[in-house]
Amino acid sequence: MQKPPRDIAAYPFATHTETRFQDLDPLGHINNVAYAALFENGRVRFNHSLGLEHPRGTRWLIARVEIDYVAEGFFPEAMEIASGIGRIGNSSWQILSAAFQKSGCVATSVTTLVLTDKNGSMPMDDTMRAVLGRARVKGWADS
Repeated sequence: MQKPPRDIAAYPFATHTETRFQDLDPLGHINNVAYAALFENGRVRFNHSLGLEHPRGTRWLIARVEIDYVAEGFFPEAMEIASGIGRIGNSSWQILSAAFQKSGCVATSVTTLVLTDKNGSMPMDDTMRAVLGRARVKGWADS
């Protein structure tokens, strides 16, 4: 499986996020649960930047979140969370993200979202597909 890039220039969007003292584990590193929250913050800000609205009677559900820990992250250093679109399917898509500190990439994430209505998953329309397509991570190929 293709992994998200570890180069911030590959992503169409990035947001600055402060780390918190409560994010630390007993060894003084950013802990695993904190990474999930940092990626969530970046993902939500990325979604807002796209300007997409849910069609009436639909919602986006997270089907899967994967996080790879690349290097140690530290407090009080801020993080840049970079995000973009990976695979685009019929009713689902991936948001690829990477967390960066001064030392470089410290973690990556792949989140799979699904467009649903009251009956389950449903296909995206052409407008939504086009918006997602314009926010692709550079060099990403659907597999």
